Amino acid sequence: MAIATTNPATGQVVKTFDPMSDAEVDTRIARAAETFAAYRRTSFAERAGWMRTAADLLDAEAETTAATMTLEMGKTLISARAEIAKCARAARFYAEHAASFLADEPVDPDQVGAVRAYTRYQPLGVVLAVMPWNFPLWQVVRFAAPALMAGNVGLLKHASNVPQTALYLEDVFARAGFPAGAFQTLLIGGAAVDRVLRDPRVAAATLTGSEAAGQAVAATCGHEIKKTVLELGGSDPFVVMPSADVARAAEVAVTARCQNNGQSCIAAKRFIVHTEVYEEFTRRFVERMSALVVGDPTDPGTDVGPLVNEDARVEIEGLVTDAVEHGASLLCGGQRWDGPGYYYPPTIVAGVTPAMRLYTEESFGPVAALYRVGSLDEAITVANATSFGLGSNAWTTDRDEQERFANEIEAGAVFINGMTTSYPQLPFGGIKRSGYGRELSTHGIREFTNVKSVWVG
Repeated sequence: MAIATTNPATGQVVKTFDPMSDAEVDTRIARAAETFAAYRRTSFAERAGWMRTAADLLDAEAETTAATMTLEMGKTLISARAEIAKCARAARFYAEHAASFLADEPVDPDQVGAVRAYTRYQPLGVVLAVMPWNFPLWQVVRFAAPALMAGNVGLLKHASNVPQTALYLEDVFARAGFPAGAFQTLLIGGAAVDRVLRDPRVAAATLTGSEAAGQAVAATCGHEIKKTVLELGGSDPFVVMPSADVARAAEVAVTARCQNNGQSCIAAKRFIVHTEVYEEFTRRFVERMSALVVGDPTDPGTDVGPLVNEDARVEIEGLVTDAVEHGASLLCGGQRWDGPGYYYPPTIVAGVTPAMRLYTEESFGPVAALYRVGSLDEAITVANATSFGLGSNAWTTDRDEQERFANEIEAGAVFINGMTTSYPQLPFGGIKRSGYGRELSTHGIREFTNVKSVWVG
């Protein structure tokens, strides 16, 4: 894939970039390693000051940055602005809490026969981040803020279709005061990642993206014995039980499915509805999905913008076509739009069965698969009938049912009576083929640290 900004609303190439040469990449890796040797010794207070300045820059430059994000990947300006604000909040969160999250943890010395004993968290070094296009700022900041606050330095290999956002991130951290080499962008294609991972100066890697990309990075890092964190795909269930506020559940379901033009790993994708409320939920869901305005993402009246590229549209169209050919019903949407841009309408497919690709594959676009179930047990079974395990939603006011969902849904997160999202205060990540490791919270900042036992006799 060429490194270029292509406007998904028009299909026009706006700006292209030359990939960095191997020599330039080596220079940047060397700079990162040299920077780490000194940066690891900076204080939490120094890092926090730079991180707060980065947050201030993000806030101050939100309008121009949002316009760039919308131009490069098609999200609405409203959602781009919200993403930038979320990044600034996360940066300030880690500026405030990193010191306490990584403080030495004392152990009772008598129990280990010592005068003093404690656990110390220390940075690993140069961390390569391989990041996707769908949340081009947030995906990076949720890695960079904790990693930099922990004393690591970062190299960013961003998706090839968001180069301007990638370069902006490097610029922000530099202007915030972080030492040269603390955070650098590598404008390289996917084929060049393996070489960077194998460089002995690179200590670890984190990837958010597809299963295939995760497998490649994990295989290389396994061979090189390097720490990895992977956040891969998701096919999140959205379960609605009879005791739920059905009107509210249907309202949230639309946002949960169509956020970011439907291109989110933690978007609800499989709507599993108890038969007692199925008809009411479906009626409300279809009405709301059909009413969404699809169009120019820079227009404040637009709810859903274009998909990122034509390949994405062909993929989501293929899933819908396959489902219909195997007996599913289209309740709304399902027809590609004529004209420029990579638009696809909000779509609901009912009667999905295991014979259809939509049953097992992730739908990365505004397409909802609708299931009718007759019991709590069946709802949990269908919810878990996926190789993914990232997020999940369950709607019920019954406390026993809430406990069943919390305990039995196979996912990294369970949101009850609310939409799955991410917060700096909560760990984020998945199980099964959705990956391993955690971002955000205390767990996220400790992922790329050496958890060192110290014993003093």
